[in-house]
Amino acid sequence: MAEQTASASADIPAHGPARSAQGPNSAPAPAPEPKSDSAVVRDALGVGIAVGLSGFAFGVTSAGAGLTVLQTCALSLLVFTGASQFALVGALAAGGNPLTAAAGAFFLGVRNAFYGLRLSQLLRLPGPVRPFAAQWVIDETTAVALAQPTRRSARIGFSVTGLTLYGLWNLTTLGGALGAEALGDTDAWGLDAAGPAVFLALLAPMLRTVTERAVAGLAVVLGLGFLPVLPAGVPVLVAALAAPAVLWLEGRRLGARRKGTDR
Repeated sequence: MAEQTASASADIPAHGPARSAQGPNSAPAPAPEPKSDSAVVRDALGVGIAVGLSGFAFGVTSAGAGLTVLQTCALSLLVFTGASQFALVGALAAGGNPLTAAAGAFFLGVRNAFYGLRLSQLLRLPGPVRPFAAQWVIDETTAVALAQPTRRSARIGFSVTGLTLYGLWNLTTLGGALGAEALGDTDAWGLDAAGPAVFLALLAPMLRTVTERAVAGLAVVLGLGFLPVLPAGVPVLVAALAAPAVLWLEGRRLGARRKGTDR
């Protein structure tokens, strides 16, 4: 997916050309430091391999929820967004309605559409390639691509991460599903906790600001609070309200601070 032919656009900074905001006589902003292709590939492989191995946990969890090996592998091949997959099989395992479970998984996956809007401007892939690249628009590929200083390195990072993660995730999903059948009752091994544990391990390093931690904390409270009273899968949808609630409160706080400053 990453083009090897050099072009003028390949060296454009991933976040747009730097502009000086201080007038025509001010010194231009420094250009981003170049990054070798090998360094980009190394970083992308590290992310792809580390996250791809968690497909084993999904395979085990899915088989433990009652899905067949074929159904489990089809989810990884066609859906390929870990959080949504875990949410779907988790709701089914808890006895939830399939439509409710699918709705929860859908809303978790909607974020990838917003990633796609940003990546389409950054990568500027050829039209025929975009439908295939869309399958790889997930948290990890987006993070690696946005971290690169130039469009060329962003394309390489996106492509290597996507290819590595997609291939390894599907292989480990198959291995996990087959292994779960050999193990028998996965509940007896405590493997039903593997999915949530992996998801928390991926989420925790991303919570850097107070607002992000507040959203995560409120989502936990809402999800656990409504778990005993709502059908399986619905608490996930309720927990999604944490983000707009915290952002609304943050907006009111900033608005009150501005008014106090104006006075």
